[in-house]
Amino acid sequence: MLYKELVDVYEKLISTSSKLEKRDILSDFFLQVPDEIMPFVTGLLAGYIFPKWTEKDLGIGPKLLLRVISKITGISEKKVEKYVYSSGDFGEGIEKAIEEKKQQTFFDVKIEISYLIDLFEKVAAYEGKGSQERKIKYLSELFSAASPREAKYLSRTILEQMRTGAAEGIILDAISKFSEIPKKDVEKAYLLTNDLGLVALYSKKGPKELSKLDIKVGRPLKPMLAQISSSIESTLEDLDEPEMEIKYDGARVQVHKSGDEIKIFSRRLENITEALPEVLSDLRNSLSPENIICEGEVVAYKDGKIAPFQYVLRRLRRKHQVQDISEKIPLKLFLFDCLLVENRSLIDLTLKERREFLISSVKESDIVKVAEKIESKDVTEIKDFYNKALSDGHEGIMVKDYLSHYQPGARGKKWVKLKRSLETLDLVIIGAEWGEGRRKDWLSSLLLGIRDDDGNFLTIGKVATGLSDELFTEITSQLTPLILEEKGKTVTIVPKIVVEVLYDEIQYSTKYESGFALRFPRVLRIRDDKSAYDSDTINRAYEIYDSQEKTF
Repeated sequence: MLYKELVDVYEKLISTSSKLEKRDILSDFFLQVPDEIMPFVTGLLAGYIFPKWTEKDLGIGPKLLLRVISKITGISEKKVEKYVYSSGDFGEGIEKAIEEKKQQTFFDVKIEISYLIDLFEKVAAYEGKGSQERKIKYLSELFSAASPREAKYLSRTILEQMRTGAAEGIILDAISKFSEIPKKDVEKAYLLTNDLGLVALYSKKGPKELSKLDIKVGRPLKPMLAQISSSIESTLEDLDEPEMEIKYDGARVQVHKSGDEIKIFSRRLENITEALPEVLSDLRNSLSPENIICEGEVVAYKDGKIAPFQYVLRRLRRKHQVQDISEKIPLKLFLFDCLLVENRSLIDLTLKERREFLISSVKESDIVKVAEKIESKDVTEIKDFYNKALSDGHEGIMVKDYLSHYQPGARGKKWVKLKRSLETLDLVIIGAEWGEGRRKDWLSSLLLGIRDDDGNFLTIGKVATGLSDELFTEITSQLTPLILEEKGKTVTIVPKIVVEVLYDEIQYSTKYESGFALRFPRVLRIRDDKSAYDSDTINRAYEIYDSQEKTF
């Protein structure tokens, strides 16, 4: 299959705003895709090259892509950059540069999907010294062969800026339609595998084959999520059999063990095993089953006391001299759920049953422990547990229905969190301005985006307060490689960096696309443990707006 055929589909998707039409376009196309490339093509339609959990990454940002286009066209990087900035879109800017080059060469090479698969695998494999030049070599080969139209979509794909409106839900609808398998079965398979491409392939083989997909060690699931509640009393109204756990101020992790091999994944499904050597070492002795998947929270300690969440993130970001920092900022892992034991899936069991499996599978140590919990319907007892959690330095408590089943990626009333802090939102930085005076080398006045149902990011406000010099420096270093457009002091950013934002109130506003504005917003921390598509949605903003009159 030619890449040109996929580009035709992209353009059809962009030409309509109808979700039903998008579904039908995708459904018709899926019927034409050969089995051997189905997983890869599905990923490209969803806007990614490799699923996050595969640990593969192209490692290519806007600046490196500009170098490639400059090299193959003979146009200066500044001029290519000007094309990008004037069009307001990286893909369109590169399309224009390639058009200028193609007018001189008068030929195109037909790009096969199989060629793309091979090339992207090679580019992702290069790391370390000299890797950039190798990446440039292969990308130069690719863009030299591409038509201007193909170059536009290749660049958007590489930067994860596809914007066709083919959100996850629409792709699942399309898979259901072309395979004639009920959507609930398709969705279940996706929740168990976290791999759209795999679901598309098995759906094509029929319902019997699709039903064989299940959770598997080494392939992380999206974590089940909790709602925020305003009070203990209102929480108890929705739960028949509540249990309370400590709400640790740490990083959510999923542990996968198969024999002697252990992998630890972050909540954004990235392998972070190497950043947690002391946790890994203790897990080898603490987990008794040969095969197990369990979940927990990694918490940092400093001077024997629980340290703020930011200390955990420092550990997760560290790629070098990990042993040194592990001595300064030691970690503990508190396990609270068990999803698989000896290749038996547990997610359809109740939380009470899953916890029994967890307790029987874990031998506690100084570093690996089972999360503290109580079972109670007594408000006074729960408040005492909550207050003790706060006095011990924890974030609050989780209230869970112990008869609930595990629902990957779902946020419902079966899990609820109660925290002392004011409400926050996890938002994505989509723009910024270079500062003035002492801040001239920093990106400040950050433009924040909130996700809609189609995966677009709608503006919801700007923030320039709450950041220390250290945080300004860190955010600037992370944002600079993601600059898409620069006009004077204002820059447009690839939406990748998530920040937790505290504010006093959400207000209706016509100033921003979301229809909301944040009153007195300030950045609490960078959420390296979340991807842009784990950030909060516009629906969450509506929920908070409707409930903000209530207080805990």
